[in-house]
Amino acid sequence: MIPRSSEPTAAEASAWADVLVRRRLLYAAVLTLTGHWLVQDLPDGPVRVLCGPADIVALAGAVQHRADSTRSETR
Repeated sequence: MIPRSSEPTAAEASAWADVLVRRRLLYAAVLTLTGHWLVQDLPDGPVRVLCGPADIVALAGAVQHRADSTRSETR
């Protein structure tokens, strides 16, 4: 993996959150006025609070890694 040269922006985090929800990898991801993100994996699941853009991008990376691992195990 190539290391990042800068911190993720709010726009990048928002784009990743949108992708995760549209692809149904998250049920919801909502940016609050304080800059925190509220994320929920399932409709009746717990709501997690993420501190900012870096946490959303890290979550997207973890989801992608999990999906890649699952795909390679089924081959």
